[in-house]
Amino acid sequence: MATIPTPEAGLVIAYSYLWRREHQAGQDEGLKDRPSVIVLAVERLEDGATIVTVLPITHTAPLKPGAAVELLAPVKRHLGLDDQRSWVVVEEGNEFIWPGYDLRKVPRKNRYDYGFLPPRLFDQIRNAFLALHPTGRTLTPRD
Repeated sequence: MATIPTPEAGLVIAYSYLWRREHQAGQDEGLKDRPSVIVLAVERLEDGATIVTVLPITHTAPLKPGAAVELLAPVKRHLGLDDQRSWVVVEEGNEFIWPGYDLRKVPRKNRYDYGFLPPRLFDQIRNAFLALHPTGRTLTPRD
């Protein structure tokens, strides 16, 4: 039986990500499970629940400069991801109570995570996300 990991910034999890456009169209479930990076995990004081913010990893190149950060091949190999080009989207994210209903097992593995991003890359991703979302109000709620 797979153990659910502790949610930590920089951990890449398997997750059913709900894109903002899907949420705005009335969907409440992601169409595809995908690797997603935990960018923030905060314990809520009133009940001790952990609120997690994740950013999706996609093969689709960003249309706007600064909307995503590319994952280079050595990082993808370290995480066990495929060899196609991929980006971490920083212009949107999902927010949910950990572990939530949308946490998934990594395909062909008995675990929920792929591992951690290198710290310098995670810092670049977090800083790009925070620059676009200083208030966090553009996150898609998943609970």
